[in-house]
Amino acid sequence: LHYGTPAQKQRWLPRLASGEMVGAIAMSEPAAGSDLQGIKATALRQPDGSYLLDGSKTFVTNGWHADLVIVVAKTDPQAGAKGTSLLLVERGMKGFEYGKRLKKLGMKAQDTAELFFDGVRVPAENLLGGAAFENKGFICLMEQLPWERLQIAVTAVAAAQAAIATTVQYVKDRQVFGQPVAAFQNTRYTLAELQTQVQVARVFVDKCVELIADNRLDTATASMAKYWTTDLQCRVMDECLQLHGGYGYMWEYPITRAYADARVQRIYGGTNEIMKEVISRAMGLGGR
Repeated sequence: LHYGTPAQKQRWLPRLASGEMVGAIAMSEPAAGSDLQGIKATALRQPDGSYLLDGSKTFVTNGWHADLVIVVAKTDPQAGAKGTSLLLVERGMKGFEYGKRLKKLGMKAQDTAELFFDGVRVPAENLLGGAAFENKGFICLMEQLPWERLQIAVTAVAAAQAAIATTVQYVKDRQVFGQPVAAFQNTRYTLAELQTQVQVARVFVDKCVELIADNRLDTATASMAKYWTTDLQCRVMDECLQLHGGYGYMWEYPITRAYADARVQRIYGGTNEIMKEVISRAMGLGGR
């Protein structure tokens, strides 16, 4: 939408929007996760203008079902991050293979897969943005990461609020020692603290939504929102699961699945440790 040529937008966006096609973005590799500068996949330009893509990707959301994959690869391996481009790879291209579906702790309804590229010939017109965007893929990724991280933050706050609502109902219904679990001061105070923390997070996220709508959300602020809300999400899930007692450990209970689903929020979109690194650098502190 932001970088595609008019021809690329016309060719793919309608089918992606309708659901006729499933899209994915392949960034992470077995040895390169949050450190996108460390990717090894290459897409070398050939005499006819096409690119020869080699490498592998992992942890690709929608990877198993994807019809169109934006692959992050080095078109100038000697230039580091400044030699990165984004290529549009289509299902059926020779040398493009789908690996196994990965078995995750949570988010089991969402397919995550490995992808392999062995001498895949990608036409020049499949370079996202066209020739002008060769070796500018890293910049495109960095420009869009604040939006991705804000989406994660929105999800974190919504999931945390849902967990509180589920738990409030449970502690009202569950009887212990002849009275509802909600009658115990520890239960009430725990939920009061969690609700306050989620409300504070929601105000911050709402502010970030205003900033993104005005195209003013910077990387550091988005990183703050991502790391703070996902840390909070995991704390909320843990406390709410505890209030469910033994049933909180049973897979058929929503809080159990929410607990498992929450953990990856602190990892994808850039680990929370990387978020703190981004924030500290924006403050003028150390780091290379």
